[in-house]
Amino acid sequence: MTQEWINVTGIITKGHQVASGMAKNSPYPQGTIEMQTPFFKELGLDIAAFFPGTLNINIRPYKFKLYNPQYTFETVKWNPNSPSETFSFSCCQIFYQQTQYTGLIYYPHPETKPTHFQDDSTLEILTQPLDGIQYGQSMQLNLNPKEIDIFSD
Repeated sequence: MTQEWINVTGIITKGHQVASGMAKNSPYPQGTIEMQTPFFKELGLDIAAFFPGTLNINIRPYKFKLYNPQYTFETVKWNPNSPSETFSFSCCQIFYQQTQYTGLIYYPHPETKPTHFQDDSTLEILTQPLDGIQYGQSMQLNLNPKEIDIFSD
């Protein structure tokens, strides 16, 4: 069976750098992704092969809404000093330097997230490290139409 995809182009943008632990004065110096990885693995999703940070891709003028993600983990208590959060993940493909990479949309639900919000045009992607990637570069994504809706205002 052939997978149908939504193809969208976005621009790599700088995030809060908390996921990777690169933010100055972050309360999570090792990064939130590294801290969350064992919890997601215990719940059935191993993200250890991915870079422990997110690739932020702005798809403006479009927005997105996950409606049937492949994985949703509710009330994950990954940090003893923060409230539990809900996370969803949806498989995607990333095209960089004529190469296709597998990735996951990483979506910490804003209603359970205490800080560091993204706008609804920025997808946070987990994927393997990509050499030479820079802010402002254009990137093609394939998204699963059974899990995500892409729309404009």
